[in-house]
Amino acid sequence: MAPKIGVFLSAEEHGASFLVESARKAEAAGFESAWISDHFHPWTHSQGQSPFVWSVLGGIASVTSKLRVHTAVTAPTVRIHPAIIAQAAATTATMFGPGRFGLGVGTGEALNEHILGDPWPDVSTRLDMLEEAVAIIRALWTGEVVNHDGTFYTVDRARLFSIPDEAPPIHVSGFGPKAISRAAQIGDGFMTVQPDADGVRQFRDEGGTGTVHGGFKCVYHEDEAEARRIAHRIWPNEGLAGELAQLLPMPTNFEEACEPVTEEMVAESVVCGPDPERYVEQVRQFEQAGFDEVYVSQIGDDDDGFFRFWKSEVEPRL
Repeated sequence: MAPKIGVFLSAEEHGASFLVESARKAEAAGFESAWISDHFHPWTHSQGQSPFVWSVLGGIASVTSKLRVHTAVTAPTVRIHPAIIAQAAATTATMFGPGRFGLGVGTGEALNEHILGDPWPDVSTRLDMLEEAVAIIRALWTGEVVNHDGTFYTVDRARLFSIPDEAPPIHVSGFGPKAISRAAQIGDGFMTVQPDADGVRQFRDEGGTGTVHGGFKCVYHEDEAEARRIAHRIWPNEGLAGELAQLLPMPTNFEEACEPVTEEMVAESVVCGPDPERYVEQVRQFEQAGFDEVYVSQIGDDDDGFFRFWKSEVEPRL
């Protein structure tokens, strides 16, 4: 079965009002679902935004009636205590209504999580923190009084009074075998941004259930050369490899790391230009890897042009 297609709303690149309007336009254009990122800092100053995602989600709920929205992803570990994320997500789910909100979680990046002066743990510790955080969130969503004295978190006689009739699914982001294994253990689904067939297979083989979500970035523009320039100017960090994305603390650090990244390097991972077959091929890679849903992020401000192009040129080819 072909994957469902949604849009990926970039909170690093757009302000709150733009994101709310993008979600409204996406639903009007016929998209059924959306991802939205959760950042305190953008990756670079050229992106230049990072509104508080929970405020934005309330705005999206008020202007849409069918669109499903997942955070992609929230880190309920360092910057915000999992009990607060539990309350924020529960309230958001009541605003969207049954089946329309999902909580995507991950271990996060130092870029967002260092801001209160907490030490940035190693990846194994972050995975343990995430597992404990997810357990706290699920416990609070029952509406019962929760006491928790764990390895990383304490919860003292906390109870949520505003909760949805049905708890939202918790999709877990994972990059690498350790993270994917943990996602299979604690998640209601899996998220990643590479068409990683081996990762999907591992998630399923280790007992992972629910839907598998993937996402990619693009720049629709009638001039491919201009599309490549836009991609390189706004998202040079797409050309970074390794663990830098998890370790660097500030946008200036990412800009320094991105100095060797060329336009051609970014274009290798970002679909650029007006050829619909290139977008179809990217979706097909996720389909062949076993993904259930694919989310597409248009870099730049031309949402209207992208929505028209996708519906008229790409969707009929899928």
